[in-house]
Amino acid sequence: MPDRGGGPTGPRIRVGRPSRRARTLLMTLGVLAALVMAFIMFSGFWTDWLWYRSVSYSSVFTTTLWTKIGLFLVFGLLMALAVGLNVWLAYRLRPPLSAMSLEQQSLDRYRMGVAPFKKWVLLAVTALVGLISGASASGQWRTWLMYVNGVSFGQKDPQFHLDVSFYAFDLPWYRFLLGFGFAAAVLSLIAAALTHYLYGGLRITSPGARATGAATGHLSVLLGVFVSLKAVAYWLDRYGLAVKSSDFKATDNWTGLRYVDANAYLPAKTILFCIAVICAVLFFATLWRRTWQLPVIGFGLMVLSAILIGGLYPAIVQKFQVQPNEQAKEAPFISKNIKATRDAYDIDDAQVDDYAGKSTETEGAALRTQADAAASYRVMDPNVVSPAFQQLQQKRNYYQFPATLDVDRYEEDGKEQDTVVGLRELNLAGLPKRNWINDHFTYTHGYGVIAAKGTSTGTNPVGSPDFTESGLPTTGKLGDYEQRIYYGEKTEQYSIVGGPQKELDYEDDGEKTTSYKGDSGVSLANAFNRAAYAVSFSEPQILYSGAIGDGSRILYNRTPKERVEAVAPWLTIDGDAYPAVVDHRIKWIVDAYTTTNGYPYASRTTLGDTTADSLTTNQRAVVAQQNQVNYIRNSVKATVDAYDGTVTLYEWDTEDPVLKTWRKAFPGTVKDKSAIPEELMDHLRYPQDLFKVQRELLTRYHVTNPAQFYSGSDAWQVPDDPTNKEPGSVPPYYLSMKMPDQDQQTFSLTTTFTPRGRPDLGAFMAVDADAASDDYGTIRLLRVTNTVKGPGQVQSELNGNDDVAEFVRNLKGTDSDIEYGNLLTVPLDGGFLYIEPVYTRGGNQNYPLLRKVAASFGSKIVFENSLGEALNAVFDVDGTTTQPTEPTEPTKPTEPTKPPATGDAALKEAIADAQKAYDAGQKALQEQDWSAYGEAQEDLQSALKRAAEAQSGAGGSEAGSGSGGTAGDTAAPAGGAADQGS
Repeated sequence: MPDRGGGPTGPRIRVGRPSRRARTLLMTLGVLAALVMAFIMFSGFWTDWLWYRSVSYSSVFTTTLWTKIGLFLVFGLLMALAVGLNVWLAYRLRPPLSAMSLEQQSLDRYRMGVAPFKKWVLLAVTALVGLISGASASGQWRTWLMYVNGVSFGQKDPQFHLDVSFYAFDLPWYRFLLGFGFAAAVLSLIAAALTHYLYGGLRITSPGARATGAATGHLSVLLGVFVSLKAVAYWLDRYGLAVKSSDFKATDNWTGLRYVDANAYLPAKTILFCIAVICAVLFFATLWRRTWQLPVIGFGLMVLSAILIGGLYPAIVQKFQVQPNEQAKEAPFISKNIKATRDAYDIDDAQVDDYAGKSTETEGAALRTQADAAASYRVMDPNVVSPAFQQLQQKRNYYQFPATLDVDRYEEDGKEQDTVVGLRELNLAGLPKRNWINDHFTYTHGYGVIAAKGTSTGTNPVGSPDFTESGLPTTGKLGDYEQRIYYGEKTEQYSIVGGPQKELDYEDDGEKTTSYKGDSGVSLANAFNRAAYAVSFSEPQILYSGAIGDGSRILYNRTPKERVEAVAPWLTIDGDAYPAVVDHRIKWIVDAYTTTNGYPYASRTTLGDTTADSLTTNQRAVVAQQNQVNYIRNSVKATVDAYDGTVTLYEWDTEDPVLKTWRKAFPGTVKDKSAIPEELMDHLRYPQDLFKVQRELLTRYHVTNPAQFYSGSDAWQVPDDPTNKEPGSVPPYYLSMKMPDQDQQTFSLTTTFTPRGRPDLGAFMAVDADAASDDYGTIRLLRVTNTVKGPGQVQSELNGNDDVAEFVRNLKGTDSDIEYGNLLTVPLDGGFLYIEPVYTRGGNQNYPLLRKVAASFGSKIVFENSLGEALNAVFDVDGTTTQPTEPTEPTKPTEPTKPPATGDAALKEAIADAQKAYDAGQKALQEQDWSAYGEAQEDLQSALKRAAEAQSGAGGSEAGSGSGGTAGDTAAPAGGAADQGS
């Protein structure tokens, strides 16, 4: 390389410093990177705003956002000011420089290092604690809104005589403020102590006083603030006793004061409050006395008092006063707990009546007539027949039905009919080819409602659902309605509709296409929105895909539960949304609850655990909330339009103070109850999850006598589901039936109880579930006074029944399995009638078909081919003299009478009949038509008997030998068939 004049004496070359162009490029890239990061952070906010605006609930978004921002700023600034002010004050109160000790010489290096940056260090520390505190405070937006908008309950607690709203709305906010105050005091104390130590106000190893007077006064005031807050905590703890959970023999999750609380803890908290106030005054007094002697003595006294008065004294009272006579001591408090719990869970008006459990009627025909009027027996179990819907009505692999169908009511011939309903929703896993266009543009919606009668079966094949709405597109009893389903329980992916790309509507003699015409979703017409969603969904194709253009809209948050939770985040959503055809539209109906954890004396329950049963493991959802509550109301009925996703919230409980509070916080979001359309009202029902919470509470709280409640002698339990192999409580069943005090059938939700630790029936519970009924929500309990078989015992007897055993043996030869349906319990003439449909599945039939119906009444249990036959048999009634419960198949015409054959002709005729019966039996086995199979077996036995008689009567060894051989040859396959059937 040529010498360019460098070298030791040449001009110095600057190494590593970029040129102006490079610096400009780096700055530009830095700015662009910052803008990209900012846009990524902003995109989530922007897409949320667009979504809330698209569903017309932007006020929910803005109210929640501004509340969070306000709490963040206020409490973040308060914490930053508290800590920063005390650090600054400690610095101002630093002592002048004095003779340096080894300790101070070591600290001097730190002081010199911090000195140039002390302002930045102060700002950094205060900013950090402010950000953390603000973020924590913003999470309390619900607590703040309930506090500032709280309305009165109109009920007072029995101990302090304060309105329940104080505990539900005010006390949680006071506790948050107290916690924030403690955090501010502790952080300020730590920051001030470190600053004093750094600048010599506190000395650990240096000779002389350990603290300067200024440091002593400053820290004493902070300790005085802390102790003052402790005094406030003691005072609030007095009221907290009314909502305090504790372990108690009488019940799990006990809430409220007990004897020891009222007579030991309550006075102890008052005494400790007074001691804490005195101790705080002593700490403040150090501003004048400049000594910690008295404050330290006072603080030690407070700690000792907390141990002796707050801990030891209540233990002594419990040991020597309560335990020797606990039932009598606790009786007044148990009464308060019972009353509060029954009020909080809306079970205070439950009607509890004694019920013999044994029928007094001896006439079978009369009982048979009563049985027809007692209930509409739903033999189509929505928890079992979904695969039949799938097999018979799926039509295409990209459709699906939920594992658990729903029960609703529709009119047929002017009479209300219990109906099993399912929507044919989209199933992306069944697409012929998976790609981004197919997943999000072409296959966008399900199609149609499929409905079947709950009380009868179809004939094609026998035992299948009796569909009242079927096909693709569907036709039937529901009339004309919008069948496209863009929003459903199984629709979890986003779709982009309405643009250049056509959607597949359905396939029926060729593909039909459509383009979305609804107002739902967010427009992707502009590049900014597309970029925001590309970032938010991590899908860059949204930004540049040619399938998106004018008119394109993105649909997401598509399950009914997601949509209602988003527009009303203060509600707890029921685990089961159900569809109904209302005003020519498919509407998802969602039950929603208001809850609180602050109802004094009411025992707590965990919703997620209480609402679990044998079906929630894999078939249906459960309430997601796992925190404990002790007040619940079904205060809101919500609907979600399956086509355009419109969410509508209707007030249901007009007296609920929690709902009134939230309506004040979010005005205009919930419509009045009077706005519910009449057609929608016909489909509203009592929610299952609320019913399950109430039945769990009623296992103990049906008892109102304190002594009996304490002993637990009349406690019940929800039995395990005897029809399900998986462990879990029996689910409640919707059923049109009438209780003993009712004149006609009512759409009801029912369940059974067994005495705790015993299998027999303890009680039966039903609630009027028809929202249009004047008695809606009325809970009726029948307390069984005699020994009656419980559900598990009935199922065990059924499993051991000879007819069932033979039926199961016959199934083994066809590789089929038996499936038990819902075990329905119906009060009848002082006793209980059990009805259980029995399905088969397997072999060539991979979906359940109803084959048998079991019935039990009193000590008798029967297993018949149909509901009508089962009812006739269990009441010993000839079916020809009783009006059948369900349509029967037409009888076969009687064939003309033939003269009886004799001799060889009789033998040949018997053999031919045997072969014919054998062939009919084989055909019935393949079709799993057990009624026909039974008839074929009877015909076979009759033919074989006639063949044997003809052979013995023919005479002659040669004729007998030949005839016997023929008969034996014919009997062999019949016997083989019987063996195979077994």
